Amino acid sequence: MLKQNLKLKLSQKLSPQQIQLMKLIQLSTLDLEQKIQNEIGENPALEKGIENQNTDSLDDLYENSEIKDSKEIEINEYINNDETPLYKFNSNNYSTEDEKSINISGEISFHQNLLQQMGNLIFDEKETKISEFLIGSIDDSGYIRRTNDEIIDDLAFTQNLLVSDDELNKVLKLIQTLDPPGIGSRSLKESLIIQLKKKKNPKSETLLAKEILKKDFDLFSKKNFSKLQEKYKISQIELKNAIDEISKLNPKPGISTSSNLTANQIIPDFILTIEEGAIEVSLNNRNSPHLKISNSYREMLEGYVNNKNKTKSDNDAILFIKQKLDSAQWFINAIEQRYQTLSLTIDAIIDFQKEYFLTGDERKLKPMILKDIAEKINMDISTISRVANSKYIDTPYGIKLLKTFFSEGFKNEDGENISSIEIKNILESLINKEDKSNPITDEEISKLLKEKGYNVARRTVAKYREQLEIPISRMRKEL
Repeated sequence: MLKQNLKLKLSQKLSPQQIQLMKLIQLSTLDLEQKIQNEIGENPALEKGIENQNTDSLDDLYENSEIKDSKEIEINEYINNDETPLYKFNSNNYSTEDEKSINISGEISFHQNLLQQMGNLIFDEKETKISEFLIGSIDDSGYIRRTNDEIIDDLAFTQNLLVSDDELNKVLKLIQTLDPPGIGSRSLKESLIIQLKKKKNPKSETLLAKEILKKDFDLFSKKNFSKLQEKYKISQIELKNAIDEISKLNPKPGISTSSNLTANQIIPDFILTIEEGAIEVSLNNRNSPHLKISNSYREMLEGYVNNKNKTKSDNDAILFIKQKLDSAQWFINAIEQRYQTLSLTIDAIIDFQKEYFLTGDERKLKPMILKDIAEKINMDISTISRVANSKYIDTPYGIKLLKTFFSEGFKNEDGENISSIEIKNILESLINKEDKSNPITDEEISKLLKEKGYNVARRTVAKYREQLEIPISRMRKEL
């Protein structure tokens, strides 16, 4: 039996221009430059020029052509579309005047480095395939997090390779001889032991450290020093020397290698200077490329539209040219709106945090949330979030990510609003000055903060400590 129901559905639809803007706002300066090169390469109707041209005359041409306007589309469908990776496009067509950048040249990748080293090992054809698969399974920290069964199953399905547990372990052991030491381990314990084994002419403290890791890793990780001393019948100095040996090891052997071998470039989106007590801020000159509509494409469209004896192929050509012109104009408009959005946002942030930018003193930072800036410039919070999470500003005090200026607020004893950034700095200072043989707990930190006039609860202290990536007191204990 058929039933008829009335259903009310609320859906959000954005125009292509709005979607372009959202995507462009999230791009860094360097990625924007590459994106522009991508658009110019794909759309012949878009060109670099001295200034943007007015394309109002296109509307008159469209009225004479039987072409309907593009429909609005679902935001999720558009945003999730795959795009050509930005790294495939390079740009050298920019001025280097006043360019502010920090460049770290890139070499071969982390995994390529391991594959090159693998060439020095003696493998047959099957073992070579296994080793390549294992190296591909190493994560950025340098570990293989998957079980043997999972790897064996994947080798069977993807490589049509039947591998036994012994064969896999044999190849893995050889991979673990590669540099950096500890690479390809299954756990932190295994990685640290491998690093100690690679030390030449090991001292007594090295041998003791290896023994502790092998047999009592749990006691070591929980810093139960008294039980370790009792079990191994050693003095506190001997235990300290062994632990010092372990502390010199790298808990994430992949990170140091990948960071040295991977290209990394930070180009600030904004440049702030202070002249005679006045703040001046500008967008990096690479942020404002000059684009224009191709004159030849405009003339081509005009010629087709004015042709009174249009054929089907002429109408198809008109549709194609119009799509290219529309796409070019949409992109130019999105670039201009991006410029306006970034300018309004950074001006509002600087006005809000003027005292900080004049002095560089983090104690002058005011509590500021995304909503404060959104209301100040009448924009959506999500737009401010996109700007703050991906944009850098070059200041006299260093290059800063905008989101670091946003923080919660507290009131001190005098009723003044204090930024959580100031609380974090005090918290970090207290921990740095603590007695490492008896570290202060979160509860004690909370009491010390209250003595200084900051009413901060213990669980808030714990939250800020975790945000600063500082371990709990028990894990900070040292001999």
